[in-house]
Amino acid sequence: MTESKHPHIVIATRESRLALWQAEHVKSLLEAMGCSVQLLGMTTQGDQILDRSLSKVGGKGLFVKELEVALHEGRADIAVHSLKDVPMDMPEGFELACVMEREDPRDAWVSSQYARLEDLPQGAVVGTSSLRRTVLLRALRPDLKIEPLRGNLDTRLRKLDEGQYAGIVLAAAGLKRLEMSERIRHIFETDQMLPAAGQGALGIEIRSDRADLRALLAPLADAPSWRRVAAERAVSRAMGGSCSMPLAAHAVIEGGVLQLRAAWGDPEGAATLVRADAQASADGLHAAEALGLSVAQALRDGGAH
Repeated sequence: MTESKHPHIVIATRESRLALWQAEHVKSLLEAMGCSVQLLGMTTQGDQILDRSLSKVGGKGLFVKELEVALHEGRADIAVHSLKDVPMDMPEGFELACVMEREDPRDAWVSSQYARLEDLPQGAVVGTSSLRRTVLLRALRPDLKIEPLRGNLDTRLRKLDEGQYAGIVLAAAGLKRLEMSERIRHIFETDQMLPAAGQGALGIEIRSDRADLRALLAPLADAPSWRRVAAERAVSRAMGGSCSMPLAAHAVIEGGVLQLRAAWGDPEGAATLVRADAQASADGLHAAEALGLSVAQALRDGGAH
C-alpha cells in the first residue's frame, strides 16, 4: 500500500459471477473513500473440483487458499469472501478485518415445477451439496432423495433447468445480489431451515501485520452483523467446524439481546436433529463468542459430535 492520501488497493477474488459481484461491491465502497482499486481474479481449487462434495476433498478452505497466498506474497492487499466459505480458524498471520452489513441469511427454494418443498411428490430429487441442508431437508421430508449439486450459482441453476432435480436449495443472498430474485419460489423461515454460520455476510481478510488496512476498512464494518456472525462461527469452531460438519447456526439481535440457535444432524443416522439455543447481552465480540461456545456445549450434551 502506498503512503499517499488515497491508497491503491488490490482485491483478490474468485472469478465466479457472485464472487466478482462481491469484490466489485467492496471496490465501489473503497473508491468512494478515495482509494484507487483493482481486482486480481483467481481460480481456486474449490472452483476446479466439481465432481466431489467439499467435505470429501478438503473443505471450505479450498475457496480461500489461493487468495491467501496472494495476500502473503504481496500481490493483493485484501480478499473479499462470502463468510460461509471461510474456515472457522484463520491461518496464522491472517485475520478478518471487517464483517460488512449482512444480506438475507436464509435459504431459498428454487424449482421450475414446485412452489414449495411441501408440494414435492414422494421420492422427488432435491439438489444440494451442503451437509447442513441435507440433514435439515431430511428432517423436513425424510422421503425425498437428496443428490449432490456442485458448481457456481449459474451451473447449479442450469442443472436444475436441465431437469436433473425437482428443486434445489440455494442461499437467498446470492440470488438477490445477482438480481435473480425471480428464481426464488419460496424463502425458508429460519425455524424451518436454519442457516449456515455466516451465511449472507461478506468478510474482508487481510494479513495481520497490515494495521493500515485494518484502520482503512473499519468504516465498512457493521457491528451488529459482526456480533451475530461471531456467535455463529464460535459454535462451528467449537464443534470442529468445517463443511464436513452438518451444522446450522443463526443469531439475531433484538432489543440489545443476542439470540443464538443451532442445530446438528447425523448425515448417516436418524432424521432427527439435535437443537440448542441461548441468549446473552449483545455487548461485543467476546460476549458473542462466549455465547457460541455455550450453545456448542449444549449441542454436545444433546448428543451432537
